[in-house]
Amino acid sequence: MFSSWLTRLNRGVATPTGKIAQLIWGSLSRSLMLSSQRRVPELSSFVARTNTCGELRSSHLGQEVTLCGWIQYRRQNTFLVLRDFQGLVQVVIPQDESAASVKKILCDAPVESVLQVSGTVISRPPGQENPKTEALRLQYRYLDLRSSQMQYNLRLRSRMVMKMRDFLCNLHGFVDTETPTLFKRTPGGAKEFVIPSREPGKFYSLPQSPQQFKQLLMVGGLDRYFQVARCYRDEGSRPDRQPEFTQIDIEMSFVDQTGIRSLTEGLLQYSWPEDKGPVGVPFPSMTFAEALASYGTDKPDTRFGMKIVDVSDVFRNTGVRFLQDALSQPQGAVKAIRVPEGAKYLKRKDIESIRKFAADHFDQEVLPVVLKASQNWNTPVAKFVMEEQGRGLVGRLEAGEEDMVLLTAGEHRRTCSLLGKLRLECADLLEARGAVLRDPALFSFLWVVDFPLFLPKEEHPGELESTHHPFTAPHPSDVHLLHTEPQKVRSQHYDLVLNGNEIGGGSIRIHDAQLQHYILETLLKEDVTLLSHLLQALDSGAPPHGGIALGLDRLMCIITGAPSIRDVIAFPKSFRGHDLMSNAPDVISPEDLKPYHIQVSWPTDSEVEQSSLSHPQRPES
Repeated sequence: MFSSWLTRLNRGVATPTGKIAQLIWGSLSRSLMLSSQRRVPELSSFVARTNTCGELRSSHLGQEVTLCGWIQYRRQNTFLVLRDFQGLVQVVIPQDESAASVKKILCDAPVESVLQVSGTVISRPPGQENPKTEALRLQYRYLDLRSSQMQYNLRLRSRMVMKMRDFLCNLHGFVDTETPTLFKRTPGGAKEFVIPSREPGKFYSLPQSPQQFKQLLMVGGLDRYFQVARCYRDEGSRPDRQPEFTQIDIEMSFVDQTGIRSLTEGLLQYSWPEDKGPVGVPFPSMTFAEALASYGTDKPDTRFGMKIVDVSDVFRNTGVRFLQDALSQPQGAVKAIRVPEGAKYLKRKDIESIRKFAADHFDQEVLPVVLKASQNWNTPVAKFVMEEQGRGLVGRLEAGEEDMVLLTAGEHRRTCSLLGKLRLECADLLEARGAVLRDPALFSFLWVVDFPLFLPKEEHPGELESTHHPFTAPHPSDVHLLHTEPQKVRSQHYDLVLNGNEIGGGSIRIHDAQLQHYILETLLKEDVTLLSHLLQALDSGAPPHGGIALGLDRLMCIITGAPSIRDVIAFPKSFRGHDLMSNAPDVISPEDLKPYHIQVSWPTDSEVEQSSLSHPQRPES
């Protein structure tokens, strides 16, 4: 928004002629960052403007800027919206007498007139912010769907799904098969929605996925199954998750990991939008252990470097106490990441925030080491590190003078997880200040394989739970460990990652009834009667089989560059899982509940207060 004191307005307000460019609502107002291999285009070079309408951000507050564009619309002669090829900005029309001539020009100019305007960037006045913009979009979704961006997103989604059907069904003989929505509770995994029945005390559950059904279809000899499946999870919504979502669900008989991965790569290559550039196959792969060691996560964004480096040997004889203590512990290690030009882009408050995050969430110390001698940021400990091991550290990380090193120490997995989060946080900070790291036009696919089959339960570390689900087959080389050291068994699970987001996951399944029974009952302590139907089916002669599920919503969100998966779903739920348009979920009268033999137990005031303290209300968006 511009202040009311417009310092300069071009005198020749022109009425446009010829074809008017189409506005892509919403997305063009996002700034773009390009990779380190490509220069950021200078969109305002050689012209009268200083900026484009779509690039103004909070960092521009107080700056004097000049914009050029077309008048999109005007409201009550108090402000107008200026549009260019990259976005929109509000221009406040001055109301004081000294600027009467400027006001007249702005108020009399026809819509779609060409305008050059200069002014000071300000924020909206208090009380006039747009905190509920997305909530309003969801409440009046039928109006929001008219926007060109929503039309583009949904039509692109439709075209991609049609191409996927063609590839799977017409080219490779898959059978598009619907599976039930009303099912029963599945042991383990996410929380499921519960649906009452008219039989007292009996309930359906909405399936998290068609996992059991697609395995049963393989037992039934269907050989190749596919479905655009609706799935449900009773969990809090996130920008990349909804309580109801859609996945491209696939299962095949007589297949191995290589076959599933090749099929998936071909499917994406065939259905990929032409304007997004070609998809190169095969996709690279790395093991879970490699991903954790180098990126601190099982879904690494490989568009940029800043990898985690183990520097334990550099500090084997260090005099720094917290590094000594870490190296003396089992699986203790010293690790570091190099933040390119961190000394240039990061500020002291950023470093303080990083150190506080490490202490609060990981109970670990992070030591920032600035290599530039002229920048007196280093603490006494960091200075000692540079004097003691500076040459070895710089050599190992291939660090330059403008770089910053973040050093930490502790148990291997925990230390890698911490640096993985700091890697992404530093990338955000650097890009916000003009550095170029992640190319938004680049789509970097990666397979992550060899996950552990089991993990210790958080609430009971002595017990095991499935890393993914209990139907995943163990790695053939590790089957012998199931009876002695099950925590060391790798699985035949594989995740597909795109730009740091998990967009798909699958596995080779257990097709042996005895092995499935042993894992469920002995290792996971599950009630096998809940899965007696599956065990009986496996015992009747099940072919080796495996599959994958691709998250359609998340995939479309990345392809379109949308900020949330709600922007690629026609009628999504809010952050809290509500339908703001129809006000669902809604109250049901006691009379309507009677046939289901249930009644509502309303929480007491103290329970409501305790719940609000434990789970603070978030805005509906």
